Amino acid sequence: MNNNALAFTKMQSLGNDFVLIDGVRQHIRMSANFATRIADRHYGIGCDQIIIAEPGKQPNIFKMAVFNADGSEVGQCGNGVRCFARFLQDQGLSLESSIAVQTITTNMDITINSDQTITASMGLPEFHPKKIPLSADAERPEYALLVEGREIEFAAVSIGNPHCVINVPDCRQANVEWLGPRIESHAIFPEKANVGFRQVISRNEVNLRVFERGVGETLGCGSGACAAVVCGIRDGILDRQVTVHLLGGSITVDWMSELDPVRLTGAVEKVFRGQIEVPDDIACKD
Repeated sequence: MNNNALAFTKMQSLGNDFVLIDGVRQHIRMSANFATRIADRHYGIGCDQIIIAEPGKQPNIFKMAVFNADGSEVGQCGNGVRCFARFLQDQGLSLESSIAVQTITTNMDITINSDQTITASMGLPEFHPKKIPLSADAERPEYALLVEGREIEFAAVSIGNPHCVINVPDCRQANVEWLGPRIESHAIFPEKANVGFRQVISRNEVNLRVFERGVGETLGCGSGACAAVVCGIRDGILDRQVTVHLLGGSITVDWMSELDPVRLTGAVEKVFRGQIEVPDDIACKD
């Protein structure tokens, strides 16, 4: 490989696309500027997020660094971690069907199923305001905020990253483009938030659109699907296993009890492999 180039694999799930980089056999020091260059759909590779595989402290444990399109690092991505599992197998970094993954905020277990779908154990949801984080004096099933004079009611949860879930009568008519960025950066969310617009179809089926923190509206968001479901289960309007329909496709979320982790199951796809030139200020070598 060219010493000034970095090998990558482009993958997607539900149209949520990622650039995955082997940081086990390559050394890469990611900067916000380089991340935004990679993510740029006109001047770079183009993706929602960049994911770097790094070695863990024990065999078959891997660290996963996740960078948004705006260069910010985040701790959770349900679709991304499922692509990560397939990437590790494709690269020969792991031959196991069950893999442990660590991020800056959480630990996850991933299982590659016999039908080649991948299940990610997303951990326990956090509803306390300090854990989300959310500026509120007490934990409630529903909160309210003002957006340019409009009161918006929402549920809030952390699935390794902060989520706001809003009920809408019809996802297709939801004003995601206008409301999304205003809620994402609202002062009530000290670390910003992913914003989900949820339409409940039945007790085991929902439609969902998600405005992702640091990215914008995406075709799919795994942690957003988990947030929409666990908030619905907690409110008593959804069953323990739910199919979530996003713009990029459908995925299954289950949360069997308050003591069990949330699980996300669906397919992933490799799109292509390539190399990208590395700027002089980025350390990268074989």
